[in-house]
Amino acid sequence: MTTAASIPAVSILMPVRNEEKHLPAALASLSAQTFRDWELVAVDDGSTDRTAAILARAAAADPRIRVLATGGQGLVPALNLGLAQCRSELVARMDGDDVAHPARLEAQINYLAAHPDVGLLACCFRHFPLRRIGSGMMGYQQWQNSLLSHDAILADLFVESPFVHPSVVFRKKEVQQVGGYRDMGWAEDYDLWLRLAAAGTRFSRLPETLFFWRERPERTTRTNPAYAAQAMRLCKLHHLLQGFLKGERSVILAGAGLEGRAWYRILHEVGVRVEAWVDVDPRKIGRQLHGAPVLSTGELERNGTKLLMTVGARGARAVVRQSTRQAGFVEGCDAVCVA
Repeated sequence: MTTAASIPAVSILMPVRNEEKHLPAALASLSAQTFRDWELVAVDDGSTDRTAAILARAAAADPRIRVLATGGQGLVPALNLGLAQCRSELVARMDGDDVAHPARLEAQINYLAAHPDVGLLACCFRHFPLRRIGSGMMGYQQWQNSLLSHDAILADLFVESPFVHPSVVFRKKEVQQVGGYRDMGWAEDYDLWLRLAAAGTRFSRLPETLFFWRERPERTTRTNPAYAAQAMRLCKLHHLLQGFLKGERSVILAGAGLEGRAWYRILHEVGVRVEAWVDVDPRKIGRQLHGAPVLSTGELERNGTKLLMTVGARGARAVVRQSTRQAGFVEGCDAVCVA
């Protein structure tokens, strides 16, 4: 058991706001962990329901639990306040409406101890309750859970956020070195993953399902505009311009559908020209779109211009990747999948 004077093996960072309905289940899942040497840093971000009372009662019953309050400043200030108060070099994220498998912490802590080169470790997750899960979210679950290695995660880093935030454990110093959490108008967790990747952090994911992500209409990813599709595109573009697209004045877009056109618009706003489009629709091939030709996959040639794959349908992603490889493009070098 952790004492007040000792430093726990892992700090659990949990920002909460108005979670009286589901918070007891989240706390119970932490109390049931097989790994016992933890502290919970819970940050009440201006709750107006019984959340504060539930946390106070939990802290009175378990000295491993500490409760902080922000007065309602928002998620990013709550995360940074809690992160600063985490005493361990390892930080596990958790939200107040989710549930951790009893073996979650033990499995993640053991893996990180055996792999000191890994800076952030996720685990496979499962949505619940199933009656609320649509095909899109099931596809996201399957896609994310398939990314087990560092290389696989990096290959799809700009497709979507590759981690469910409250399922990860990270090394605190690596997050602090890139500036902690930021409020940039888009998802704070995805922004962090992209900065960590640029800084050279190694990622991994356990193949076991150790985290259960509650689906509900009022979940932050559903209600906060920072998680909307356009905000995610702007986040990707911001980081691409600092790395993959730094200094580039033109690109090729593989995909002339709605997603490709959305990318055209945000690229145009920052002065990056679309030199050509690539598509499989015979009705589009040979035409001009925003002043650039629409080519077939067979006409695609590597000419020094970098390529963004902007096909949003998951089933079509593999086809686009294959055609770009056949044209000589190398992902991560002169091609990136962004949808």
